[in-house]
Amino acid sequence: MRHGRFEESMSNLLRDYGESVSFDWRLYAHDILGSIAHARALVKAGYLTEDEFKSIEKGLKTIGEEISAGKFAFSVDLEDIHMNIEKELTNRIGDAGAKLHTARSRNDQVATDIRLYLKDEIAALRKGVCGLQKALVGLASANESVLIPGYTHLQRAQPIPLAHHLLAYVEMLDRDHGRLTDTAARMDELPLGSGALAASTLHLDREAIAQELGFSGVTQNSLDGVSDRDFALELLSALAILGMHLSRLSEDVVLWTTTEFGFAKLSDRHSTGSSLMPQKKNPDIAELTRGKTGRLYGNLFTLLTVLKGLPMAYNRDLQEDKEAIFDSVDTAKMALAVTAEMMGALIINKETATTAASDPALLATDLADELVRKNMPFRKAHDLVGQLAAESAKTGIPLDRLPKEFIREICPELIGEWEGLFDPIRSLKARSATGGPSPNNVSIRLAYWKNILV
Repeated sequence: MRHGRFEESMSNLLRDYGESVSFDWRLYAHDILGSIAHARALVKAGYLTEDEFKSIEKGLKTIGEEISAGKFAFSVDLEDIHMNIEKELTNRIGDAGAKLHTARSRNDQVATDIRLYLKDEIAALRKGVCGLQKALVGLASANESVLIPGYTHLQRAQPIPLAHHLLAYVEMLDRDHGRLTDTAARMDELPLGSGALAASTLHLDREAIAQELGFSGVTQNSLDGVSDRDFALELLSALAILGMHLSRLSEDVVLWTTTEFGFAKLSDRHSTGSSLMPQKKNPDIAELTRGKTGRLYGNLFTLLTVLKGLPMAYNRDLQEDKEAIFDSVDTAKMALAVTAEMMGALIINKETATTAASDPALLATDLADELVRKNMPFRKAHDLVGQLAAESAKTGIPLDRLPKEFIREICPELIGEWEGLFDPIRSLKARSATGGPSPNNVSIRLAYWKNILV
């Protein structure tokens, strides 16, 4: 690239500072696919012969096989994956290789490569999301009858099925899956043909290239085609939200596996020990996922900051998109896989969970609801049951065992049916509104997800 315009060699510092082949080499397969499609369009437009095309195609595929096998020597002097491949191709096949870059720029080339790469990676991420959903549904199904306390403010609130809790994460992950699908749809336009910024006077059939590469259409503005990274921002945003969901699930696992909660145990395969304390069994997987969420957030803000002040059109700042993109994709894929494996092997301590969910205080709201059914205003019912709860807390007597005399003084309306109001199964069966945690609702939703996730 420097031959002709420059008289001096590039500074070694600039070379090392500006090279990207140390990380963008992973675009090689998509760079080769794009180059083959571009070469085919050059034949159609009359700028390459069929023989030249065959030579280019064969040479590119051979280079791709060598990179895949780890036998290709990359050079930082050639800056990036595009020039490494093109220079090696030209060395091997001569002038035909030198014709390959006709009517394109590295600007539209890399914009095409990154979209092709991310289309494949999004497919893998969506598969990973479904894998975790399956693991959660499997765990929920195996423990469908188990109850745990539901929490607000990390204080015990009301009894719920463990399956209902797990299915909440399945719903979150479904939204993550949808965001990934939406992102893939919005990146499904081919930028190749935009040139450096103003297309080319050498016209190629962009629509045919798009069809060959699996794009549904072509970009409609050459400036936007080379400088757009909205699709990457959308992906990093979707992965940051996904990471937040994984972090929340991980926090639950950390809490549940403590001695204090005791609702679950990690398998030995998904736990670590202590270098000092021989009794320890640590939830490192969950903690690492919780921590790695910060990387997903950071990568999103990195790219937002790179883009915020860029004038139209392409600027070298855009090279900084790749490490953020690659890191988020790698992190999210691994987090999904390891969390799915961990949840699939999680052991639920049914006895401890059931005991915790049987705390009579968790049914205080049911007492207020019963008073409402007897035509008492809810705020008055709330106040009266609050007095019962305060007496229980003060005396240490469980709510369901308070003296009849005290109950008759505060809530005489409940005396006749007091004992029957402290059955958590009865409570759950009554919570049958759409989305509620009734056993029937949970069974229906489990069946729905099992059918969806086959």
